[in-house]
Amino acid sequence: MRVVTINVNGIRAAAGKGFYDWLGRQQADVVCLQEVRAQLPQLERDQRFFPAGYHCYYELGQRAGYSGVAVYSKQPPEQVIRGFGCQELDWQGRYLELRFGRLAVVSLYLPSGSSSDLRQAAKYLFMEHFLGHLRQSAGASRELLVCGDWNIAHRPIDLKNWRANQKNSGFLPEERAWMDRVFDELGYVDVFRRLQPAPEHYTWWSNRGRAWEKNVGWRIDYQIGTPEIAERARSAFIYKEERFSDHAPLVMEYAC
Repeated sequence: MRVVTINVNGIRAAAGKGFYDWLGRQQADVVCLQEVRAQLPQLERDQRFFPAGYHCYYELGQRAGYSGVAVYSKQPPEQVIRGFGCQELDWQGRYLELRFGRLAVVSLYLPSGSSSDLRQAAKYLFMEHFLGHLRQSAGASRELLVCGDWNIAHRPIDLKNWRANQKNSGFLPEERAWMDRVFDELGYVDVFRRLQPAPEHYTWWSNRGRAWEKNVGWRIDYQIGTPEIAERARSAFIYKEERFSDHAPLVMEYAC
């Protein structure tokens, strides 16, 4: 099973940069998109956003041009779950879950807090509620794979300039401690890091200061799974030969 996840930073912009041409060559079984930033009538006018051979599902934010996630799957899901059950947050279009037997795959777009203290407070609120959802899901009988932009670099290995970013959103001590709880307390696995322990693997680069060219990046896009699905991971890579967004696609293979 091949799973692709990418924050497209505007699905129409990514399409214009060749994302769907690339996707058509990947033979992915599941594709998770974040930051779609469009409304359904805009997407329905262009067949590219419903690629042939896939069952396509969108969960879009109620605010136009804001947030939004999607999942494409080769196999029809048995159930589609929109939001994780928090009425206060689900209107934002940040969580979409497809269930296939014992496996559930989620496209997640965790908020960024970089623009203001108010946005950071909103991020912490989401994290608090989402941790409870992860705790409940960890106790369920099914496997869970949460793919997407978590907007947190977990450890110093996960960003180039970690010393200079210790007071910045995305690498704050409180955020990193929260990720520790996801892994150490709840038992989830950072599947990419399990396969790729080396440094210099990033998924996001600022558009300023030639960050992409110099590989001054952050690893904030993950595939995080329950132990059983994590054990079935066989390969992982970050695709950087083309640039469709300020994020790069994270591609992983799992044994069926």
